[in-house]
Amino acid sequence: MIKEYKTVLSRSNDEFTEKKSKFIGYVCPVTTQQQALDFINEIKSRHRDATHNISAYALRKNNIQHSSDDGEPSGTAGVPVLDVLLKQNIVDACVVVTRYFGGILLSAGGLVRAYSHASSLALDAGGIVTMSKCIVFSVRVDYSFYDRLTMLLSNFSADIENTDFAENVTVTFCVKNSLSSSLNSELTQLGNGKYKLHKIAEKFAPFKA
Repeated sequence: MIKEYKTVLSRSNDEFTEKKSKFIGYVCPVTTQQQALDFINEIKSRHRDATHNISAYALRKNNIQHSSDDGEPSGTAGVPVLDVLLKQNIVDACVVVTRYFGGILLSAGGLVRAYSHASSLALDAGGIVTMSKCIVFSVRVDYSFYDRLTMLLSNFSADIENTDFAENVTVTFCVKNSLSSSLNSELTQLGNGKYKLHKIAEKFAPFKA
């Protein structure tokens, strides 16, 4: 069972110019080939007038990887874009690099560097995160204990998803699977056994890589 993996948090883009050629790197979180193809086609449609729309994606499910040079010399565009994903162990992400030719030819090495750089810019703009296996808990505490609870959750880097202020305070939060036992032990000790965690679900949640 995979405990964590790296991906991008959101769709984004960035660009730069190299010898008058404009390179625009786009990135999008995806989980299926169809989502990746839809994103690629969207960018291609947006930039119909571009010289090239290079694409690459890596999926966690079935370890699927794909790249396209879209008319650039073989191995100088799609593969370098994909390599940036693979070297950073990023999955469930699709990158498209749009190039508007500026009239000055780039060498094969120049193309590799340019497309690699555009891919890196896109990934950084999208926000690289580590998706960790987490458990969603709820806990009901007295108002007098609420501040101590929030401090405890902060110490364990728990992500509070909801707080319901009623007769008591019910907090729903997500914490890394690997930290849940220690958190439960400290809660028991801090609250003298009065408060219990109730497991709601398990999921992957993002943490900064």
